[in-house]
Amino acid sequence: MSKPYKDFQPPFYYDRAPEKSYRSIFKWGDPELTKIPKENLYKMMKELFGLSDGDFKTTKDLGLEEVKYDIPSKLSPEALTFFRGVCGESNVSVTDYDRLSVAYGKTMYDLLRLRRAVVENIPDAVIYPSDKSEINRIVEYCDKNLIPVYVYGGGSSVTRGVECIKGGISLDMRRNFNKVIAFNEINQTITVQTGMSGPALEAHLHNARTEFSAKRAYTCGHFPQSYEYSSVGGWVVTRGAGQNSTYYGKIEDIVISQEYATPAGVIKSDPYIRTATGPSVDQIMMGSEGAFGVLTEVTLRVFRYRPENHLKFSYMFRTWQDGMAASREIMQVEAGYPSVFRLSDAEETDIMMRLYGVDGGALNSILKLRGFLPSKRCMFLGFTDGEKGFCKNVLRTVRRVCRRYKAMNLTSIPAASWERGRFTDPYLRDSMQDFGVMTDTLECTVNWDNMERVHEEVRAYCKSRPKTVCTTHLSHAYPQGANLYWIFIVKMESLEEFKAYHGGILQAIQTAGASMSHHHGIGKMFAPWLEDQIGSNQLEIYKALKAHFDPHNIMNPGGTLGLDIPSEGKNKPLP
Repeated sequence: MSKPYKDFQPPFYYDRAPEKSYRSIFKWGDPELTKIPKENLYKMMKELFGLSDGDFKTTKDLGLEEVKYDIPSKLSPEALTFFRGVCGESNVSVTDYDRLSVAYGKTMYDLLRLRRAVVENIPDAVIYPSDKSEINRIVEYCDKNLIPVYVYGGGSSVTRGVECIKGGISLDMRRNFNKVIAFNEINQTITVQTGMSGPALEAHLHNARTEFSAKRAYTCGHFPQSYEYSSVGGWVVTRGAGQNSTYYGKIEDIVISQEYATPAGVIKSDPYIRTATGPSVDQIMMGSEGAFGVLTEVTLRVFRYRPENHLKFSYMFRTWQDGMAASREIMQVEAGYPSVFRLSDAEETDIMMRLYGVDGGALNSILKLRGFLPSKRCMFLGFTDGEKGFCKNVLRTVRRVCRRYKAMNLTSIPAASWERGRFTDPYLRDSMQDFGVMTDTLECTVNWDNMERVHEEVRAYCKSRPKTVCTTHLSHAYPQGANLYWIFIVKMESLEEFKAYHGGILQAIQTAGASMSHHHGIGKMFAPWLEDQIGSNQLEIYKALKAHFDPHNIMNPGGTLGLDIPSEGKNKPLP
């Protein structure tokens, strides 16, 4: 439990969610862990939204009820008998709870529906495969019998990626499909089943000496904010990025080869690091989000695990413009890249100062005296990974560039504070949504030359809604550009209002000239905007691939990648 408030403290819900309840599905992460906002952050939220303590005296829509609904499975007895014969009686479920537990992801639209017991777009059965041969048989059977196939990995999708719009079956990979297939220290690769979680993958690699008789420990280097509760397969099929991607790369830089079960048969790419044998099947399949087939195995690059070379840094810039210019210089100076690389804009910086409890202390006074003013100053933080000499040189480069732009060195403390909380921040969403305060995220890719325009125009749209918090940070940086990541916090309770606002942000991102996803993927929530983003000719290529791999449209149908959205559904949220 967090430190008690000095003044009024809302009645936050700390108990473990009841078994088989709606809350047990939508709650983020560890069932035993609750995270509440610090008192000064809570007070800031009240100020911004014009609320009083009275607005936080009563919780609502906690979702404590047992999951129950009257939507029978439409699968035939013959189909259920087949699936049970393939995977075993205990690995096929048609219970209310199991079917709903794999139907939604973690966008606020999903969480609002679960809080209100809105049950829709669920599978007719959940299947827990344990071997790729089982998945191959299931996909072949479903193609012959026109049964839709969806896949559930970790469930952290914020794009309605896992939603079973057409019913059918959902392959839940968490229970059984999470084994190491091979480890190759000579090549520094590991091959795993795709239901493996981030922590499980890292545990195997850190323990490589014992498990694989390796000479040293390793890491995959892929740490998305959903790291603890996302799967390797989910990372790959959405082209995900970890927070350390500026050094280790996005998932498409880490993947060596893949194997898919598709209606057209098994697709397996070659194991070579680079080839010139025509267009890359790996690149075609990554980002396909289950629309072409089920990713069953993947081989990943791994890296030497050297936490002793993890050197942290934190600086404060006077303006967002100074921070952007320094960030670009660090990425273009050709002296190596930091691992984590994060510049917060002024609004996010003010909230971070509250979050870290330094907004009213001596540091805040010193910052103001030196001209680092609230609502203008921007915090920059990160750390290094890799060989010792490399890391030291990267740190020297960061220090030199930040000095050139007259940034103030904040030592390593803010970076360390951010790192400690980086995987638990999503827990705050549940605590605040219990009182009707909603938090969600969108992100995009920009080039350096249009970064300021995108930041300004998208923020302007977000702030056009009164009493809205909109924070932005630059992350996942490259010599040519970076990711801009928005977090919006609003007092909102209407599902339709949320969809309209979310869709407006997507439109604003495109209008400003950015790519509407750097690493979240497209799913079914962003899909209506995809054709305008990539162009009709490119979408026709996707459709041609879909026709080859999945001619009967059984793989993740219902809007994924915009492949089966009617023309009148463009640029507006799915029903």
